[in-house]
Amino acid sequence: MSGGSEPQGSIGAPAGAKTAAARWQVLRQHVESGVPLTQLAAAEKVGERTLQRWLAAYRKGGIAALAPATPPKRGRRTHPDLVAYIEGLALSTPRPSTAAIFRKAATTATRRGWPMVSASTVRSIVTGLDPGMVTLAHQGAAAYRDTYELVWRHRAERANATWQADHTELDILILDANGRPARPWLTVILDDYSRAVCGYMVFLGAPSAMNTALALRHAIWPKNDPNWPMCGLPDVLYVDHGTDFTSHHLAQTANDLHFQIIYSTIARPQGRGKIERIFGTINTELLAELPGYLTRGQRHPEPVLTLPELDTAIGEFISAKYHRRTHPETGDSPYRTWIGDGWLPRLPETIDDLNLLLLTVAKTRIVHRDGVRFQGLRYVSPLLAAYVKEQVVIRYDPRDISEIHVFHKNQYICKAVDPDHASTTVSLKDIQHARAVRRRELRGQIAERIAVVTGHQGPSFPASPAPTSPARRKTKLRTYLEDD
Repeated sequence: MSGGSEPQGSIGAPAGAKTAAARWQVLRQHVESGVPLTQLAAAEKVGERTLQRWLAAYRKGGIAALAPATPPKRGRRTHPDLVAYIEGLALSTPRPSTAAIFRKAATTATRRGWPMVSASTVRSIVTGLDPGMVTLAHQGAAAYRDTYELVWRHRAERANATWQADHTELDILILDANGRPARPWLTVILDDYSRAVCGYMVFLGAPSAMNTALALRHAIWPKNDPNWPMCGLPDVLYVDHGTDFTSHHLAQTANDLHFQIIYSTIARPQGRGKIERIFGTINTELLAELPGYLTRGQRHPEPVLTLPELDTAIGEFISAKYHRRTHPETGDSPYRTWIGDGWLPRLPETIDDLNLLLLTVAKTRIVHRDGVRFQGLRYVSPLLAAYVKEQVVIRYDPRDISEIHVFHKNQYICKAVDPDHASTTVSLKDIQHARAVRRRELRGQIAERIAVVTGHQGPSFPASPAPTSPARRKTKLRTYLEDD
């Protein structure tokens, strides 16, 4: 009666599917061929009521409905109060072990008259807890927030609407001014909309307000590189709570340049993920190809590069590679995204106005007839002739102190240069290194002259004993205890 195209049970099929296929082979005689159920029941030795039940199930759910219902699991049901007690133990602080939870649960179940469960059931109850609930209970709100809470990734609506600024210690060793190994830092100013690096600063030593100001100056003022058009003033500068970002100097600069500083929430790193990504890109793609790169297997590589050489390498990487390739989140290169359809960024009137706000303020100086003296150098300019004997304020770039900017009563006067280093770049560290070398030379000469004097001294005599601590002077009269 049966055709070859009808469903058959197959080897390896679930038991329920095999049963449903076997029942269908019986029931199909009635469904397809019209055999009465009474006759079919007698031929197949199946009760007529059973066939009626199969037919109702088939009409309701098809062949799959002919599978027998899954029997309920047997065994004792865990008391709901015991389940709640076990979950409460698992969420308590400090977090107990599963074995400790089982022992406490057994004691409580015996005392309350609840049926006790096995250790494996206790373990399944503990592991079945919501991971977010466990994290919140044992690690606190901050860990739960950083792991499970939804993050809204905001993007600025246009270029220069929001800049981000942050620092990182680079994974490379370089040579400092004294030729010693040193690990440099990098400050980056990132445009939130285009992901373009508007400015940066590479330096040695801890981050400071001065280094941040220099990075901002590089970001704001137009560069000489035509492949790096990013410049202008932001509407918002987004920073963390570092002391260099919370300084009065930066706050005053923001007020004078008309941009707002917004601080990220303390202990909330999610908002700075975009700038962290460029740090990772520079570390893994650029620095990994340079000598002195720090890896896990080699923590003390031989440094080769100097700070200016590393500065040049980072600038070329950002301008020629990073800015030109498509960013995976914006779908275009940072260069094209920042340029857009063409627009004019907001800029300070002159570089001197920008320097007045951003450059480090040195101690006040007096203009002498031979110029201004600073850090052992002498700076001259014809425009200083009108300010001899006057007190001025000088500002300088610590990366190059071969020139200074001179201000008088908050008004820019001129740029003065050191004639001996007019065509070279001299950093403040170079000056400090030269001073240290000179001091060592002088100490060596002093030691040589003292040695000559010591060699021409006559025979030495034993030195007089050092005076002891003051004591009561002995008297010539003998005294007795009774005389006191």
